[in-house]
Amino acid sequence: MYKFTFANVGGSTRVKIQSGDDIRHLGELDQKMWTVLSCPVTGLEIDERSLRLMDTDGDGQLHVTEVIKTAEWLSATLRNLDTLYLQTDRVDKDNIMDPDLRAIADKLPEATLAALDEVLAGITVEEETAPEAPYPANVIEAYKAKKDEYAAYFEQEKLQKIGLAAIPEETPKPGMKEAEFIDMGAKISEWETAVQGVNERNAAKWAERRGEYEPLRKLLLLHRDFVLLLHNFITLEQFYRINADAIFQAGTLVIDQRACHLCLLAKELPKLDAQAPASNMFLVFCDCKSTKLAKSLQIVAAITAGEVNSLYVGKNAIFYDRQNNDYDAVITKIIENPISIRQAFWTPYRKLAKWVEDSINKRAAEKDAQAFDDMKTKTEAAVTKPGDPAAEKKMPFDIAKFAGIFAAIGMAVGMIGTALAALAADMSTLKWWQVILVFVVILLIISGPSMIMAYLKLRRRNLSPILNANGWAVNAANFISIPFGATLTEQVSFPLLKLKDPFAKAGMEPWKKWAIAIACIVVAIAIAVIVLRTTGVFGGEEATCVQASLSQADSLLVQ
Repeated sequence: MYKFTFANVGGSTRVKIQSGDDIRHLGELDQKMWTVLSCPVTGLEIDERSLRLMDTDGDGQLHVTEVIKTAEWLSATLRNLDTLYLQTDRVDKDNIMDPDLRAIADKLPEATLAALDEVLAGITVEEETAPEAPYPANVIEAYKAKKDEYAAYFEQEKLQKIGLAAIPEETPKPGMKEAEFIDMGAKISEWETAVQGVNERNAAKWAERRGEYEPLRKLLLLHRDFVLLLHNFITLEQFYRINADAIFQAGTLVIDQRACHLCLLAKELPKLDAQAPASNMFLVFCDCKSTKLAKSLQIVAAITAGEVNSLYVGKNAIFYDRQNNDYDAVITKIIENPISIRQAFWTPYRKLAKWVEDSINKRAAEKDAQAFDDMKTKTEAAVTKPGDPAAEKKMPFDIAKFAGIFAAIGMAVGMIGTALAALAADMSTLKWWQVILVFVVILLIISGPSMIMAYLKLRRRNLSPILNANGWAVNAANFISIPFGATLTEQVSFPLLKLKDPFAKAGMEPWKKWAIAIACIVVAIAIAVIVLRTTGVFGGEEATCVQASLSQADSLLVQ
């Protein structure tokens, strides 16, 4: 049994195809060890002619057995299979073991695709001459255009003779008899059949002459492309190489000051919608259009680095295909997942800020609506007839209600002050390193769960569901680790510069910014302390005091 070499790539153990002997013994490799079991023959960044040559059953899918048969054919054709790793269409004639193929290659100055195309362009065959047409071309065209009309006219004449139809008002061609019409059709049909036969025989002659060179074309194409396929089929080695693109990568999406290199064609959107969430990747779906190429396509791009705050449905971008053609792209859908642990650290604070912003907007909208309703009520009351009870009725001023509100506000401020005082008292008993530890613990309590969830999802980012939705039968997981993901999304990098914006808003002094930042942190910690003490985590007299204050504030609010 042949011994293959193995490596751990993308979180899975994979065989390494790195020599001609590996290709020669490919049929001995357990199919359960293959990363891919089948892939489509279209829509990939590899010559479609090569894939169709290997797709022997012509079903549009390239299977493991067909790849093995191709390896066996190459083994029987070439003496040294190591030259396949050169991935060129140039084959040394002495390396061709098959005598028939060697004889064909000897007709060329060198065994390359360019030389083969040049030879094929110079091939001539003795073609048969097509028979002369029975009528001028314009008469034949007129007959074909009026054929149905003539047939209907003569049919009406027959029916009219036995009283089953009216006399035709117009004749397609005055003086044309039915026998003449039938004779003309027979001659044209006979001539067309003869011309078709001549064309088919001439095409067969050309195919025969060109067909002599097709085995050599097959060898040249596979000599160039077979190893490329293996590195994207048996393993996904091409995908996991730095600065290399796999055959399923469609191009690069430039968006939001980054270049996303993991872009795939979205061939079947319903399948992608169903399977993409299982990838655990942050994905954007885009419609792409090129006016220059008169071409449209849909892609799905993975965002594996950077921030995502400014990504939204409807955002425009530019997509470059592998031939560097540019397309106007627009985001049509987003599947959200963590991008980095750093982003996950700030997620709770972003959510809190959004919640505060939404609450303020909601409250402001309610106040605006209430003010409008009050103004409307007062306006209607002003025009009400004198003596109307509705106009004379006035709402009494509820001083108790406002006293309760002010008391609640004061109590809240007092609670925060009490918490800050208790925090200061607690901190004063701690050493400096213990203070730092307390701050770290509080931050971990807030951000820890989000970071842990992000870490677990980032470790499970898997390309296989996306490939599967695009027609691939993937036989192993293809994980995208955090370091590898950073290579798939290229972020903007400016040189170290100190620039001044002449239109920038005048900012506050640095010490003021630091003071505000520290105040915000202190307030956040105070709130955390309140929560911890009220839940009994810290306990003590302060907890009892805070709980009593909360109870008193609740009673005032109820009043």
